[in-house]
Amino acid sequence: MDKDDATPAFLLKNISYHYPGGEVGLLDISLDIHDTERVVLLGANGSGKSTLLKVLDGLVFPQNGTIEAFGTPLNEKNLNNDGLNHTFRQRVGFVFQNADAQLFSSTVYEEIAFGPLHMNLDASQIRQRVGDILDLFDLNHIKDRPPFKLSGGEKRKVALASVLAINPDVLMLDEPTTGLDQRTQRWLIDMLVRLGGAGKTILTATHDLEIVEEIADVVLVFSEDHRLAASGKPHEILSDKDLLLRVNLIDPRFHQHVHGGDHRHYHSHA
Repeated sequence: MDKDDATPAFLLKNISYHYPGGEVGLLDISLDIHDTERVVLLGANGSGKSTLLKVLDGLVFPQNGTIEAFGTPLNEKNLNNDGLNHTFRQRVGFVFQNADAQLFSSTVYEEIAFGPLHMNLDASQIRQRVGDILDLFDLNHIKDRPPFKLSGGEKRKVALASVLAINPDVLMLDEPTTGLDQRTQRWLIDMLVRLGGAGKTILTATHDLEIVEEIADVVLVFSEDHRLAASGKPHEILSDKDLLLRVNLIDPRFHQHVHGGDHRHYHSHA
């Protein structure tokens, strides 16, 4: 899966996915995601955002349609090829909604070192990379602590840090602000802005309208029937009240206020 700047990072054509019990996850999704693009997948809970991230990460495979990653078909056969799988896993990082689902090492340091240990780096390179990540995320004070004993916000930081330790081209995040206090949420948004500025391709699934304009170049809106309802620039999508109502992201009492710097705040009046 060699890199070609002219090739989309991901190209999906008529993708549909059904869960093993027959429940619909995605219906007839066609889209492309370009290198260095910051994309928000916006939709109500259960609309298919998380499912699409899992498809893009090769965790589940659609029953219909085709998907390419970096110009190569992303399918079960190719990901069963050790060489292709290794290359893909170094290029794509996934931060789960529940940090406990991906934290398993005995210390924060070991958690962050896990990815680099599988990248054929020598010991000094691994120490350097882990040290850089610990500094970047301000985690040195908890590097020897077990991840399961950390706060929710600390766990989210460590989960993101462990993914970034492999320096992926593409970063995927599933509802990253859920359950975070305001300070940690602000830190996370600033980090995503910084990573986008550094050229990462970032895909963020969320239903939080407040964060969209800061972290997105493009917004893909999913409807509750698991289809792609709209795509566009953040201000276009967020200004379309009829669309937001239709996909159940707001209620009829919804109001939008634009403050200094064109930052929008959203709330409903009782």
